[in-house]
Amino acid sequence: MASEILQKLQWRYATKKFDSSRKISDEKLNILKEAFNLTATSYGLQPLKMVVVSDSELKKNLVPLTMNQVQVEDCSHVLVLCTETKMNSAFIKKYFDNVVKTRNTPREILQPFETFLTTDFDSKDALEINTWMAKQAYLALGNLLTVCALEEIDACPIEGFSPLEYDSFLGLSKIGLQSVLVLTVGHRADDDMFATMKKVRRGVEDVIISM
Repeated sequence: MASEILQKLQWRYATKKFDSSRKISDEKLNILKEAFNLTATSYGLQPLKMVVVSDSELKKNLVPLTMNQVQVEDCSHVLVLCTETKMNSAFIKKYFDNVVKTRNTPREILQPFETFLTTDFDSKDALEINTWMAKQAYLALGNLLTVCALEEIDACPIEGFSPLEYDSFLGLSKIGLQSVLVLTVGHRADDDMFATMKKVRRGVEDVIISM
């Protein structure tokens, strides 16, 4: 199993050219949705949502907002990883309401932790909170890339886009979201020359320090 996982990670690469005629199945897409929801986040708060764009016209219109990267148009789906625009006591309370509902945990047991989180976030400024939330989005991205590899879904993570223009075009601001990362998924084109290139990495001996 371990060697199979490493083979799948060797197989994956940042797909530069997608086969626009091929779409990933609903089953594979649902796996990505569930994997996103199961991603570990700090405190378990999940200050994230993922917008799934499959409409051809929408994808085409996203290209100029993504530094003209054609993967956005040719891929099967564009996954836009977003953070909440408000992380406050109401959001934290909603999280603990869900804990009570899901685990049937008495509220008095959870109260000290809830009070700590509420106080902690109240003490942070907007920049600190947005930085923290963005880190959670990167956790989700890493998880999705691994799942894509295991499921043989081609993917390309994209930071080169205009978040403000995405937010405006997709109406994200109106629903309390701000875009942080873009992940295009689908099937690699047969003539994507990057698919056969050797993976360039520093080597385990260079990146692992044993103590």
